[in-house]
Amino acid sequence: MKNLILASTSTIYGSSHLEYLLDSLQIHFKGVNEILFIPFARPGGITHDAYTAKVAESFKPLDISVNGLHEHNDKSKAIEHAQAIFTGGGNTFVLLKMLYHYNLLHTLRTVLQGGTPYLGTSAGSNICGLSINTTNDMPIVHPPSFKALGLVPFNINPHYLDPESNSTHMGETRAMRIKEYHAYNSPPVVGLREGSWLHIKHDHIVLKGEPTARIFEINKSPYELKSNSDLSVLH
Repeated sequence: MKNLILASTSTIYGSSHLEYLLDSLQIHFKGVNEILFIPFARPGGITHDAYTAKVAESFKPLDISVNGLHEHNDKSKAIEHAQAIFTGGGNTFVLLKMLYHYNLLHTLRTVLQGGTPYLGTSAGSNICGLSINTTNDMPIVHPPSFKALGLVPFNINPHYLDPESNSTHMGETRAMRIKEYHAYNSPPVVGLREGSWLHIKHDHIVLKGEPTARIFEINKSPYELKSNSDLSVLH
């Protein structure tokens, strides 16, 4: 019953917030007139109110209103009754800690497995994997666990960047960091480049957008998958 869009980013270069996804979101949220927004990731440390207001502006072209989860006293009930849900990007550790703090992971997993339309971008996509171990964010807070929603059978690395051959940067590349992850963990990792997203319908997972995705599996060489590829076989 799952009906999810998990995007690498909310904004691609040269466009406004969510603009590149609007055509797909119009289909994805057909019949929806209000979205529950989870603003807990707080990009740049902005307030929940400011983040929710920004998202509300982005959904105006679709004539969909937005209310923030932080505004509800009974947050589990708000999730249970939501027509649709969007979790935005920011810091994945902060986001996951807040979901644990309010005891929302089980409720959120249940409604999303039951078919409530969901959009995640960046951190909001990261929490749909098995864990947040492959986030790019600084661990500025400590969630009780790195275990996430497990709505897809792999981990996600949003904003995946390829090594640049002429770069003078001497630190680890994304590929090296994911290799480090696989020294201790076995689940695959999907490197989602900017402008790409995963469309999950029931248990069917399809890569969308123009960029290819970089796939990392333990004890295998990384490889590329083109848009419209089926990722359901990864586990």
